[in-house]
Amino acid sequence: MTYRTRWPEQRRQFAAIFASRTREEWCQVMENREACFAPVLSLDEAIRHPHLRARASFIEVDGVVQPAPAPRFSRTPSSVRHGPASPDRDTADVMAGLGYSASEIEDLQRQGVIS
Repeated sequence: MTYRTRWPEQRRQFAAIFASRTREEWCQVMENREACFAPVLSLDEAIRHPHLRARASFIEVDGVVQPAPAPRFSRTPSSVRHGPASPDRDTADVMAGLGYSASEIEDLQRQGVIS
């Protein structure tokens, strides 16, 4: 039997082992061990995580928290000039680029299909 033929069985075994404890319990087990380990964080958790805060991994621009530019270079620092675009900012331009006429775009806006 080759190693690869055992992958499905091993996947089931690993899944059962990892499911046997909560994420917090695994963090306690792995803390202060010489192992490459980190929990998978939600975006809200990542924003508040001490390590990511110390590295300034997230920034707030125009009231929106977002990932900071990466990679970071000492001789060519990056910056964020403005917050993210609103979802409907370029809709008319995109629709025109797809071949819709101005009147068709206006009809779609009037119908509430696009904003």
